[in-house]
Amino acid sequence: MTITTGDTLPTASLLTMGDKGPAPVALGDKLSGRKVVIFGLPGAYTGVCSTAHVPSFIRTRDQFAAKGVDEIICVSVNDPFVMGAWAKDTGADAAGLTFLADAEGAFTKAIGMDFTAPPAGLIGRSKRYAMLVEDGVVKVLNAEESPGVCEVSAGEGLLADIG
Repeated sequence: MTITTGDTLPTASLLTMGDKGPAPVALGDKLSGRKVVIFGLPGAYTGVCSTAHVPSFIRTRDQFAAKGVDEIICVSVNDPFVMGAWAKDTGADAAGLTFLADAEGAFTKAIGMDFTAPPAGLIGRSKRYAMLVEDGVVKVLNAEESPGVCEVSAGEGLLADIG
């Protein structure tokens, strides 16, 4: 079942690169009592993800903050080492975005955003989406029809829908 507006996000343990290596992050702790943007994408270092999706949230970070968003989180089915390096390489960490690895894809599957595209070498990956979550409840959800498109799920697309 795919998550939809009004649903509460499931509990999940994701991973981040800490000073001493991979460290677990309880998603519920990040969401409790907070307004958070979560965007998911097919993979670190992939074309549209690197050239459009991540940059759109770097560009719009201050606009989201002005709307009361506490944190912007990028989730991808990758390992925390890759996500940590990609955050640095894109400038997302310097911009204040949080990159979390869904290494097993459990969160992505639980919200119904998983897909597989063998010809592209993408197995068990995430569809491209962006959502506004308040205290764990999905308030706005924008999902792309194709993983190669970044329009409604871009920072500007989500901003337009949250008013």
